[in-house]
Amino acid sequence: MCKESMHEFLKALPKCEHHMHIEGSLEPDLLFTLAKRNNIALPAPEVDASFASVDTLLARYRRFTSLDDFLHYYFIGMSVLVTAADFESLAYAYFGRAAADGVAHAEVFFDPQAHTSRGVSYATVVSGFRAAQARATADFNLTSELIVCILRHLPPADGAAMYAAAVPDLESGAVKGLGLSSTELGNPPALFTEPFLDAEARGFHRTAHAGEEADVSYMAEALRELHIQRVDHGIKLTQSPEVLAEFVARDVLVTMCPLSNVELRCVKRVADLPIRTYLDRGVKFSINSDDPAYFGGYILDNYCAVQDAFDLSKPEWETIVRNSINGSWCGDDRKKEMISALEQVMAKFS
Repeated sequence: MCKESMHEFLKALPKCEHHMHIEGSLEPDLLFTLAKRNNIALPAPEVDASFASVDTLLARYRRFTSLDDFLHYYFIGMSVLVTAADFESLAYAYFGRAAADGVAHAEVFFDPQAHTSRGVSYATVVSGFRAAQARATADFNLTSELIVCILRHLPPADGAAMYAAAVPDLESGAVKGLGLSSTELGNPPALFTEPFLDAEARGFHRTAHAGEEADVSYMAEALRELHIQRVDHGIKLTQSPEVLAEFVARDVLVTMCPLSNVELRCVKRVADLPIRTYLDRGVKFSINSDDPAYFGGYILDNYCAVQDAFDLSKPEWETIVRNSINGSWCGDDRKKEMISALEQVMAKFS
C-alpha cells in the first residue's frame, strides 16, 4: 500500500480509534470456533453457501451491497457470543491487532440489545469486555473506553430501556458514553432525543452515526436535536456549507471510516471522501476501522488507504492524530502521554 517510508511513519503514530464496533471485529475463524463451543447453529451451507468455510465467509464479506446486507451477516455473527469469556476473547483479539497497528487508545462501541434479545445479560457482556480491557492495558499499554450503542432499527422505547439499564455503568465510568448505530436511513436521530438529552443532563459523553448513507440533514439533526459531541461517519458535510461551519464552530469531531465507506458503497473509492476538504476547512476528524473483520482492514490499513488516495504530508497527519487525541474521552493525563508520543514520532521522522 503506502510508500515504505510513509508506512513506517504511519505505523509509528500513536493512534486513537473512536469508531470500532467490537462485535465487528469477530473474525470468521473465531466465529466458527465459538459457534462450535456454544453449540450455535449457523446457516447451513445449502441455505447460504457463505458458511461452508472460513474462506467462503471471508469472500462473501468482500461482496456487501449495502449497509443492510452487511448487517444481516453482522447479527448472525453476534449469535455465537454467549458467555463472558466469549466477549473477553473477542475484545482481547481486537486489542492485540490494534496494538500491533499502533493504537494507543481505543473507544469501542458495543450493542447490548443484540445480546439481551438472545437471552445474554447486559452484565455478561460488560464483564467480558472489562476483563479484556484490563488485560490489554497490562499487556499492550493500550487504554480503552466502552461506548454503549442504541440500535436505531429497533423501537426507540427499546433503546431507551437499554440506556436506562446502562446508566449505572455510565455513572461509574465503566462505560464512557452513549452512541447510536445500525440502519440510518428511515431512522432519523430525532427519534432518540429522550435518552440523549437525559445523557446530556447527566454529563455523559454522546455520539451518533449520521451522514453515512443518509444526507447531511441527519448530521444537522444529530447535532441540534441530540446535542452530540461527535458524529460517526459524517462524510456528507460538503452538502451544506452552513452545517459544515456549524461543526467547525462547535468543535465536533467526525469519526471517519474510509474502507467501510467503500465496502458499503457509500463512495466508490477512498479518494471520493472529503478528507482534503475537511483538512482545509478545519473539520476535525479521526480515521477508524468500523467493522474490520467484515471490511477487510484494521486501522493501519485505513491510514494507508487515505495516504494512497490523498498523499498527505507528515504535518497533515500530525494534525489528524493530534485532533484524534484531543477529541478522545480519556483523561487529560493520558492525552498528555499520547501527545508526547506523537511529538517523539514527529521528531524521529522529521
